[in-house]
Amino acid sequence: MTTPRSVVVIGGGIAGLVAARDCATAGMHVTVVERTDAPGGAVATQTVAGIRVDTGAESYATRGGTVRKLVDGLGLADSVVRPVPAGAWVRLADGRSVPLPKAGLLGIPSSPLADDVRRVIGWRGALRAYLDRIRPVLTIGTERNLGDLVRRRMGAAVLESLVAPVTRGVYSADPSDLDVTRAAPGLNRALTAAGSLSGAVAILRSNAPAGSAVEGLRGGMSTLVTALTADLTDRGATLLLGAGVSAVSRIADPEEAADTDAVAPGDGATTDPSGAVADATGVEEITTRWEVALENGTVLEADYVIVAAPEAEALRLLAPFSAEIAAESPVDAPAIELVTLVLDAPALDAAPRGSGVLVAESSGSTVTAKALTHSTAKWQWLHDEASTGHPHRHVVRLSYGRHGAANPTTGLDDTAVRALAVRDAAALLGVPLDDSAVVGFARTVWNGTLPGAAIGQRERAEALRAAALRIGDLDVTGAWLAGTGLASVVPDALAASRRVRHLVAASYRPSGTTDGGHTRPGGDKASPDNTAS
Repeated sequence: MTTPRSVVVIGGGIAGLVAARDCATAGMHVTVVERTDAPGGAVATQTVAGIRVDTGAESYATRGGTVRKLVDGLGLADSVVRPVPAGAWVRLADGRSVPLPKAGLLGIPSSPLADDVRRVIGWRGALRAYLDRIRPVLTIGTERNLGDLVRRRMGAAVLESLVAPVTRGVYSADPSDLDVTRAAPGLNRALTAAGSLSGAVAILRSNAPAGSAVEGLRGGMSTLVTALTADLTDRGATLLLGAGVSAVSRIADPEEAADTDAVAPGDGATTDPSGAVADATGVEEITTRWEVALENGTVLEADYVIVAAPEAEALRLLAPFSAEIAAESPVDAPAIELVTLVLDAPALDAAPRGSGVLVAESSGSTVTAKALTHSTAKWQWLHDEASTGHPHRHVVRLSYGRHGAANPTTGLDDTAVRALAVRDAAALLGVPLDDSAVVGFARTVWNGTLPGAAIGQRERAEALRAAALRIGDLDVTGAWLAGTGLASVVPDALAASRRVRHLVAASYRPSGTTDGGHTRPGGDKASPDNTAS
């Protein structure tokens, strides 16, 4: 009989919880270590004025179907909700707010002369954008910089009034900072087929599946965290909260494993020169193990480690094992602050700005928020919960901070932030609001990560991941590698756990056989991109 392998997952955000669950499903002994007092990371819900509100991620993209499969597997299919199809608005430099055109991609219009496009950028901007259709065709889709592509093909009006507000709201970054391939998957290929940017967007729109591009969960996205932690507990996993990790170290180096006394003499087992121990049945069990030292003095032992911590902590823990990682510094990513206001405001009953408003940068002289979500107009379940006993109660959420710019809320106390948010909300929603309308207030600061769509980030992430995998018996995952959003994080976490599961399978093999190139003590490591389970 073989002993189940153990894994310590460092980080209890969504990446860590998903990887842990996948390992537990395979029968491994799993321990999740989370520095804070609550699991879930950027997926969090808070009660404000008696209403449950998302203070982190409020939804997930449906692309790929991976998150929905996870949700269904956790028994949450009946909790899935879609936003009300009201659509978002955009606040322009001249102070006007208009509906965002619907037939576009990241704000890039598929029909530049459409009425809803002209309403935003006017006839001059629309005619300039239409030149995209008659300019020399794009015969090879190898565009890199999203901002440069949009400006060159469609002009400044489309870039500044349509695309920039969307990318700042979605990625907290300017279009010029984003890689076309990552920000708009498939666009380069469509550019080659269509020969124009608007034509390429039309192709992608026509190929997109019907229905909303995002989904949420009734009761808030932390419903997912609750289900994940309950499932882990049911599978015998251990979740340690409020437990920071001080260091990770090997108990036995693979090259030294042959010298260990993992099996006592005379018990019918033999040790081969690689350090693998064969029991009387001829099945080898690898003896290499890890120690994970916690800041409270506890030391955990494990066969494998998955580092699912934020970037700075992950690099610190991995640096002793890789010169390449030791030479890397954490990216100076923006701190994002979300301000939640619960309002009693009859003027908002008609949802005057749809599901919310994105802000063009040049309107910053009067509005400092980069975006506002009218949450009770976007999510019917939240509207129903908020309006119970309070027919004019509304939840709005404002977002501050983006890559490359100082956050306007930094250093402000709660009173100042609250006043700023009320003023911005009134301007963006087009209704008079003052502090007397506020019945609940919360502010949440998230340490941002460099957008996965940022130029150069994919190459950097791949190089760092490869360096981590070369350490052996260890994997790494998280938004700083995969990109923000559950649709990026969940499949990345599953890939990491499956690589570990593959190593586990390779460690149980008939004595005298080879491991097919997978990690074994003293041998070569598995290919970093091997995700077989």
